[in-house]
Amino acid sequence: MKRVLDSSVGVKWVIPEKDSDKALQLRDDFLNKIVELVSPDIFLIEAAHAITRAERQKRITPAEEAKALTHLLTTAPDLLRYVPLLPRAYELSSQFRIGVYDCLYVALAEHEKCDLVTAESRLISSLGQHFPFIFDLATLP
Repeated sequence: MKRVLDSSVGVKWVIPEKDSDKALQLRDDFLNKIVELVSPDIFLIEAAHAITRAERQKRITPAEEAKALTHLLTTAPDLLRYVPLLPRAYELSSQFRIGVYDCLYVALAEHEKCDLVTAESRLISSLGQHFPFIFDLATLP
C-alpha cells in the first residue's frame, strides 16, 4: 500500500505531540516495508522549519533539534520532485484558498492514486470533502 505523507505527520516522528504514537507506527511500517510512503521533496524543508520552530518555542532543546533533523534525514519517505506537481497544486490553492505547500501533497496523492495522511486540521476541513483520499492521522488504527 502506498500513501503520501504530509510533513505534519513526519514531524510527529521526532517531536512528541498528539498522535505521535500513530505517526511512529506509520514510520515503522514504512521502515519494515509494510507500507510505501512518498512525499514531495519539500517535505524535509517543511519538517526542518517545524523542528526549528519547536526549538525556538522551547518545546525541544537545541540538542534534540539536531537529533530530530538527523533522524528525519535518515528515515524520510521517498521524495518525489515537486515541480511537475506545481501546476495542479497552484490550481487547487487558487480554487480552495489553501496554501500551495499543502496542495502539493494533495496533487501528489492524486498523481500517485493513493491516500494522503495528514495531521493538518485545516487541510482536512478545507479539502477533505472534495478529496476522499485525504485521511486524518488521528483516524488511523
